[in-house]
Amino acid sequence: MSTVETVTIFCDGGSRGNPGPAAIGAVVLDASTTPPSRLASVSECIGTTTNNVAEYRALIAALEAAKPFGARTVRVRADSLLVIKQLEGAWKVKQAHLRPLHQEARTLLDEYEHVDLAHVPREENVDADLLVNAALDAAG
Repeated sequence: MSTVETVTIFCDGGSRGNPGPAAIGAVVLDASTTPPSRLASVSECIGTTTNNVAEYRALIAALEAAKPFGARTVRVRADSLLVIKQLEGAWKVKQAHLRPLHQEARTLLDEYEHVDLAHVPREENVDADLLVNAALDAAG
């Protein structure tokens, strides 16, 4: 597998009900190509859980999928303001059940030399959102 300098991750998690049936979706893109080329994608059901757990699990799965490409820089784009603000350190992780997920995401991000986290509106996260809904629809 070839190495890329920078990967851009778009990730999303969702549940139908909160908690409810949940799924994750993500795309890993090579930021050096125009338009960015898709290196990997994730679309899977994760059982019954909350939206926030699904959002973290989507990011973790995306970071795992990006590992083989050996990028030094990662750009994370997510429509979960909670996840982005907590990872930036601007907001505390108050919910105990989110702490291990936050730590796992932080550990994976720490493997990169440069990390760029940004909250994006849902309209800019369409591919990841489609993958979440495709997984939920397929599960019935």
